[in-house]
Amino acid sequence: MTQDRALSILKSGGNVFLTGEPGSGKTHTINQYVAYLREHDIEPAITASTGIAATHIGGMTIHSWSGIGIKKVLSEVDLDALSSNERLSKRALKTQILIIDEISMLDAQTLSAIDASLKALRRNEEPFGGMQVIFVGDFFQLPPITRYGESQSQFAFRSPAWDAAAPLVCYITEQHRQEDGQFLSFLSAIRSGELHEDYEELLSSRMHDGKSAGVHTRLYSHNANVDHLNNEKLQALSGDIHEYEMESRGSDGLVMQLKKGCLSPETLQLKIGAHIMCTKNSFEQGFANGTLGVVTSFSASGNPIIKTKGGKIIEVLPAEWNIMDGSRTLATISQIPLRLAWAITVHKSQGMTLDAAVVDLSQAFEYGQGYVALSRVRTLDGLFLLGYNRRALEVHPEIVSIDQSLRETSEKAEIAFEHIEGKELEVMYRNFILACGGTEDVQSLEKKAKKKISRKKVPGMTTYDKTLELLHEGKTLNDIAEERVITFGTVISHVEELFMKGKISFKDIKNLIPKKLMKEIPAIHKLFVSLDTEKLTPVFEKVKGKYSFDDLKLARLYMYAEKNIKNI
Repeated sequence: MTQDRALSILKSGGNVFLTGEPGSGKTHTINQYVAYLREHDIEPAITASTGIAATHIGGMTIHSWSGIGIKKVLSEVDLDALSSNERLSKRALKTQILIIDEISMLDAQTLSAIDASLKALRRNEEPFGGMQVIFVGDFFQLPPITRYGESQSQFAFRSPAWDAAAPLVCYITEQHRQEDGQFLSFLSAIRSGELHEDYEELLSSRMHDGKSAGVHTRLYSHNANVDHLNNEKLQALSGDIHEYEMESRGSDGLVMQLKKGCLSPETLQLKIGAHIMCTKNSFEQGFANGTLGVVTSFSASGNPIIKTKGGKIIEVLPAEWNIMDGSRTLATISQIPLRLAWAITVHKSQGMTLDAAVVDLSQAFEYGQGYVALSRVRTLDGLFLLGYNRRALEVHPEIVSIDQSLRETSEKAEIAFEHIEGKELEVMYRNFILACGGTEDVQSLEKKAKKKISRKKVPGMTTYDKTLELLHEGKTLNDIAEERVITFGTVISHVEELFMKGKISFKDIKNLIPKKLMKEIPAIHKLFVSLDTEKLTPVFEKVKGKYSFDDLKLARLYMYAEKNIKNI
């Protein structure tokens, strides 16, 4: 199936499993779909099975988004607590499209828990609460991790929730990473479990002692090998160390999630001559996640200047990684988007494209680990193999057995859509957009915007900037809500966002709190502490309505700002 056909199926509104070999364009297709939805004023939930994958896509883990946390099984008590969580319920109810990336690493039990959670939050017994759900990934890559003491994890497609969702399979067959036909055939042979002697010889031809392999990123199975080599190489360089500390804003839990998923370390140490890898896409600066280079100097402002493998000279500026809830930023970390790149783990390399790599698979221990490592490079000439064991060339036998079925199912879906006329497809697209509460087309969106009461438009001004402008004019929260024709709660959310971005101070927030409420904040603070929660509903229920949700939300904002005043 082509990317265009897969996009067409996504736009029709059905549940979808979007899959394909590494480099087939799964992420590109999803990005196109997200852009299309946003053009029609629809904001999808963008999540992933792991923190690293979530950080790559600018979303959050599905565990955090759905409210299940680390639980794989939800009791009736758990579901009741979830359904009474105002924040989670509102978010789930306003979301019509859920994207879950790296689905191969999500186990069946967890997917069932997510399904149950969304049914409770949306008060809807349809699969996943009636959302369009899109699973993205390749089951030939890294499988779900089995925690100590648990029974062996099963793949997500073994969950009853998967069956109930009945996703259309879109198996993309294009290839945009591997440029070497012989190498591509070799990778396909790993997927099919049909490696014969010729392929073994091909792999043997890429064996190296490491010394003659050139200076390329090394991929190892274990963190210990990675850390040892990177530290050893850095210490061997002469010159001063330049150190960069990660900065953060947001709740401790979400910030920790971002830090775990970020490929740049909390403390980044660099020297002139350090081999580095860019850890984020920045088309403005001219690099992408996975771009390799060397530190050549440091700018007057202290930023590292690198020379990429392609010969570009770039001053690398600090970048941000965010956890978003629609247009609202929940947490942010900021760091120079680099990491030492003499070595990296196979796990952290998933999703990257490398021109060349030195790969050590002698200690490979998981199905798919070797396949992920080998498929990072574009050509056979870019592969330098230090060693491998038998497990390195094995993919999960369960996936081999269903792969052909997935391909055939995808072909049937493609044929079915080929017989739908263009006008009928357009009607399907239109009906789904309207069912999601979106605008029919860009022109409709413009008309809708014109109907809103607004101040004089300023190009590039966001809804938060408009609120900030009014705050600078000395308007109260009630004044802003009335003038902008939005709810009081929405204004508080804007203030939260502005504080998170450092555009207003703790003093600004303090001045916005009504004097009557200010006197009550110590008592409200004690309630949050005694209930050991940051959620509004338990406190609201405890005081039996003595304080409104808006009062509690404003008090919580004050307490959060006071706690984080040192970071402003």
